[in-house]
Amino acid sequence: MKRRDFLTTTAGATAGVSMLSSPVGAAVSAGSKKRVVLVGTGIRGVGFWGKRIVDNYSDIVEFVGLCDINPGRLEFAKKYMGVKCPVYSDFDKMVLETKPDLVIVTTVDATHHEYIVRAMELGVDVLTEKPMTTDENKCQVIIDAEKRTGRKCTVGFNYRYGTLFTAIKEQLAKKPVGEITSVDFNWYLNIYHGASYFRRWHGERDKGGSLFVHKSTHHFDLLNWLIDSDPVEVTAYGALEHYGKNHPFRGANCRNCAYTDKCDYYWDITKDKHSMDLYVKNEKYDGYIRDNCLWREDIDIFDKMSAQIKYANNVVVNYSLTTYSPYEGWRISFNGKDGRIESWEDIPWRRQDKINQSQLHAAEMNQSGKGEVRYDEIFVMKNFDPDYQMVKVEASKGGHGGGDQRLQDKIFRDPNMADPYKHSAGTRDGAMSCLIGIAARKSIDQQRPVKIEELTDIKPHPTRGA
Repeated sequence: MKRRDFLTTTAGATAGVSMLSSPVGAAVSAGSKKRVVLVGTGIRGVGFWGKRIVDNYSDIVEFVGLCDINPGRLEFAKKYMGVKCPVYSDFDKMVLETKPDLVIVTTVDATHHEYIVRAMELGVDVLTEKPMTTDENKCQVIIDAEKRTGRKCTVGFNYRYGTLFTAIKEQLAKKPVGEITSVDFNWYLNIYHGASYFRRWHGERDKGGSLFVHKSTHHFDLLNWLIDSDPVEVTAYGALEHYGKNHPFRGANCRNCAYTDKCDYYWDITKDKHSMDLYVKNEKYDGYIRDNCLWREDIDIFDKMSAQIKYANNVVVNYSLTTYSPYEGWRISFNGKDGRIESWEDIPWRRQDKINQSQLHAAEMNQSGKGEVRYDEIFVMKNFDPDYQMVKVEASKGGHGGGDQRLQDKIFRDPNMADPYKHSAGTRDGAMSCLIGIAARKSIDQQRPVKIEELTDIKPHPTRGA
């Protein structure tokens, strides 16, 4: 059975199982550990939501089950994470037997909704990797399930918790440049990080929904959170002009290619032990190839993307995502009636130090917190004032600007910690972020502006949470 077929059918295969008389995910009693299960044992599941939780929260969290179609990856996950829990290929069976307090969903994006909904139906709260889902129908199914079951879905938006974005949020709360009227947000993926999406299943729309959904959902969530309003309309443009069919040659994958000496993007997976152990050694079980050719014909997502987003509070956003930039970074500007707030990260000419682009993503994902101290900057500029304010923010050394650890601390260590800037993201946040990407994709396909109200029964509000 192919992985895609499994992920599509397993959650519903035992839908006829009678509902439990009481929720599986009962409240954790004082002194006991939170019982957690994980479905989807790819790199995000076993690393970020697996080993990190084991390493940092084993005193309060216990993995009681892992689920995947691939038995080889399941065994690797147990060893890599350092757990001894049972493994399953049947999601319902895992939940019914292990009685978890929380289900973590890290499967292929297009199947998130199946496990989110089924977990809720079985009485368990859910933590899902972003994006929450990949189309408007699946989004509505999740919204309905949450209302019907009363269970909670948390979306793992770690960028919100980063030190620089939190500092930007603090500046916006002070309103130093008056009412914000428009925002410019540009994100650049370098030729190493950007290309990696097109090697993986993310390059196929039916699995990841396009990078407008899989990757940009991060950025759209930041915009929703920083602007503090809901999107109402999206107009977008995009095309596939670099990767996929846009190349004179292609191979089966990087390991089995006759053009390695001609391809600037050649990646030798055999030098990456983690990828070899997690993926290559387990290809025989589900056929998933991690080092797929960037030029394969199956790629059908956009590699050039831009969108204009109108918000309910009349803010207009100009957004772009580049997937083959010589450098990795981003820049954002908030235009107010009385001035401008501007910030950026890893733009080479903004800092004089030489940045090795091939190592940048690995450094950004560094979880050790070690390394030299550096500072990010926020510029606050007021109209008719020749001087400007430069706010220096100590850059966190943890993954995603320190957001990874803060997000997990909030979820596992101290769920009731103060949250004045509303960092926590629930179903509505997950919906509003992915709906922008879904609307952008639909706008490109249908060559028209798309209103958010067309997609689900969520009504946009001028102020988030209203």
